[in-house]
Amino acid sequence: MNEQIKILVVEDDNDINQLLCSIIRNSGYIPQAAFSGTEAMIYLEQQEWDMVLLDLMLPGMNGEEILAKLSEQYHLPVIIISAKMELQTKIDALRTGADDYITKPFDIEEVSARIDSHLRRLRQISKPVVNKVLRHKDLCIDTDSKEVSVNGIDIILTAREYSILALLMSSPNKVFTKANLFESVWNEEFHGDDNTINVHMSNIRSKLSSANPNEEYIETIWGMGYRLKT
Repeated sequence: MNEQIKILVVEDDNDINQLLCSIIRNSGYIPQAAFSGTEAMIYLEQQEWDMVLLDLMLPGMNGEEILAKLSEQYHLPVIIISAKMELQTKIDALRTGADDYITKPFDIEEVSARIDSHLRRLRQISKPVVNKVLRHKDLCIDTDSKEVSVNGIDIILTAREYSILALLMSSPNKVFTKANLFESVWNEEFHGDDNTINVHMSNIRSKLSSANPNEEYIETIWGMGYRLKT
């Protein structure tokens, strides 16, 4: 199942890069080391990748710049692995398009588990579904191409944002609690960390609103969760 899963590791510290590559290799995936932002962009342009592990403090083009380009041009999970521990840095990275954020020093088993979790979710999203096009008002999701549009305008979502929106649209009348969303999209037990869900939901709403500021697509049911707004 893991055959041909390719993960780009963007980390300028040789020891850490090789450790991450070893973790990936031991999980049965194929790693590719990149030691600068420029080198990473070359690899991204040359072939397709299933995931990117990205450090923020890089020579030349920094991690934040690469993350912005990944969010604009590519639809794949991005896990930040950084020594920057400030909450605002984490929030900014998630808002820009990161799907996860791991701080250094990291636990090998945790990194391995998070990689597996993201790839498992990606495979589930990629499974064929009977209803290939989901529609709500002027919001449309093509589940084959993973394309999202509002009022005919293409919307670029991260893998996590896409998963959340597709889940909401798959059951338009259901109220999803934060625990429902987290455990379905992240494939991990929810421990009450509202910030992760809040940031991703804010990103989704902002992107939908930028295409049609006169419409509201997701409503908050206070004390319960979220659902599509009729």
